[in-house]
Amino acid sequence: MSLAGDLLKNYEFEIEDLKLVPSDGGRFEVTVNNQLVYSKLQTKRHAGPGEVLGLVKKLVV
Repeated sequence: MSLAGDLLKNYEFEIEDLKLVPSDGGRFEVTVNNQLVYSKLQTKRHAGPGEVLGLVKKLVV
């Protein structure tokens, strides 16, 4: 399943809007309520399995 699908499955009642924005330069950033949750540019690595879901959970639960 995709990250978007996982987020919607786990937080369907907390998420009001989900937007995926294509970008260039290896960018992969996740923001929730205008707060940066994960940035591949800052960490210099891909997020591990479930990592982004865990970070989102801390903000919405």
